[in-house]
Amino acid sequence: MGQLSKYQKWAFILPLMAVLIWSLNIAVTRYVADYISPVSISFYRWFVAFLILTPFMLPNVWKQRALIRPYIPKLAVLSAFGMVLYQGLSYTAAHYTTATNMGIVNAFVPVFTIFISYIILKDKPNRFAIFGSFLSFLGLLYVMSQGHFSRLFDQGGHWGDMVMVIAVGFYTFYGVFLKKWQLQLPLMTSLYIQIVFALLYHAPFLLWLGLDSINAENVASVLYAGIFPSLIAPLLWMIAVQAIGPNRTSIVMNLMPVFTAIIATFWLSEHWTIYHTIGGVTILVGIILAQKKTTKTAVALIETSS
Repeated sequence: MGQLSKYQKWAFILPLMAVLIWSLNIAVTRYVADYISPVSISFYRWFVAFLILTPFMLPNVWKQRALIRPYIPKLAVLSAFGMVLYQGLSYTAAHYTTATNMGIVNAFVPVFTIFISYIILKDKPNRFAIFGSFLSFLGLLYVMSQGHFSRLFDQGGHWGDMVMVIAVGFYTFYGVFLKKWQLQLPLMTSLYIQIVFALLYHAPFLLWLGLDSINAENVASVLYAGIFPSLIAPLLWMIAVQAIGPNRTSIVMNLMPVFTAIIATFWLSEHWTIYHTIGGVTILVGIILAQKKTTKTAVALIETSS
């Protein structure tokens, strides 16, 4: 890699801020689980983002409607995977597991990407990627079993972690399809259309399960989720990719479990244990190995993060 300019060095702050925002959102997700249902917080998150973006985006979307129309089915699929299934299951998982565990499982995206990319994109992994994936998977099982593999199959004991694993799996499909299709649309236009679909997808769930009201206990979390991780963090990330490149930017994502654990420790009084350390380090080492071939793919996963 060539030498970085002074501007590029300062630009490293941008992905750090984005990852910090996403990490805090995981803690917010865990905190607000006691005050609002998963489907309600998921709907409000994208509704807030929709209200903010509409005055700026709707005129452009209308002008670009002929360009957008052919991509509607693909945008609908991306929205389902990235904004509804991933986010909805994440909010559900928060009722049954800790923010620390959610952050660790969330870091597993690059490993899932290797195998799904192989199936969909025929992108064959190298030996480092395979070994790194296996190592990360062992680390994930170690964390889920709380340091004792014999506990892994305790009935109901790891429901939240398993739901989070499924959520991350859906998000990985989102990123792989994003790379496969290479939509020729402005990023903010793509994001806005996906948000519209997300709101439509929530309608049957709201009719069936109902919508919790916004009150003093959950309003701050709703506004944070709708503004910072949904709009500001992706914008910071996209600027960073342009300034310092996708490879350098994607490395910062490995800090998410660390940031999440620190926030959860001080805010939610969660305890970082020795099994978190051993499992987390094992996952991180595996991810570093795995990303030798998948860094560019991993960057595509950040258009709508956790």
